[in-house]
Amino acid sequence: MRLTDDEADAYRRDGYLVRHAVFAAGELEALRVAVEEVVAHVVARARRPESQTPLRLPDGRRIQFSSHTAIQWEWREEAPAVRLLEPFTHLDARFAALWRDPRVADPARDMLGVEAVAPFTCKLNLKRPHEGSEFPWHQDYPYWYVRTPAHAHEIVTAILFLDDALAANGGLRVLPGSHHAGPAPRDRREPTGFLADPDRIDARREVLVEAAAGALLFLPALLLHRSTPNTSDRQRRAMLLSFQPAGRPPQVDLPWMPERVAELP
Repeated sequence: MRLTDDEADAYRRDGYLVRHAVFAAGELEALRVAVEEVVAHVVARARRPESQTPLRLPDGRRIQFSSHTAIQWEWREEAPAVRLLEPFTHLDARFAALWRDPRVADPARDMLGVEAVAPFTCKLNLKRPHEGSEFPWHQDYPYWYVRTPAHAHEIVTAILFLDDALAANGGLRVLPGSHHAGPAPRDRREPTGFLADPDRIDARREVLVEAAAGALLFLPALLLHRSTPNTSDRQRRAMLLSFQPAGRPPQVDLPWMPERVAELP
């Protein structure tokens, strides 16, 4: 499962790598069933009368903490769907096993240049039909920086597509080579301070990553990327596992200090 020389060269040059048909149809179906079971359970617990009410973030998004995970609800108030759970692998043993799966972990080891990797964080991304919202241009780096500024660049994310990822259902778009430029200028007009400034991005260079279910996409922390809304009648579910060198604490054990983002360009 280690990188070939050609893959390593492409990853260094472009800042992303896709491996197709990594997971078989039966594995994917089992994971999809588990995802829907877990999401239904988390939503049921979150909607109990005694549960914490959702918080409203500065950009209008709703977030709620339940089942030892952060639930991001869809941005539109009238949309009841979950768009993201973070973390999520603790919610089912089949998810937790992915951290040890050599198909996922071995490429991450090579990309980080280490012999052993450990979890940093993980997300279950749900773009439901006709409801899945967009996510503007950003790097993962600022989100990692406010937790671990010295090591934010040493995190790589593996994305396992549980459904076909296409333009119509909110496929991911990347800006090849953008990771070489370091932290991107942030958009000072948006309230969170984490998103990249779209006026300083040459979007003509973007590449739509279309991949069938079972593919793995690997991204470093500094690659610019975005996703479009799911305007189709198809699901676009994905699991994101972010790896770091072994021996470092996971994100949940690090302080959340969003004011640190002001230190970035």
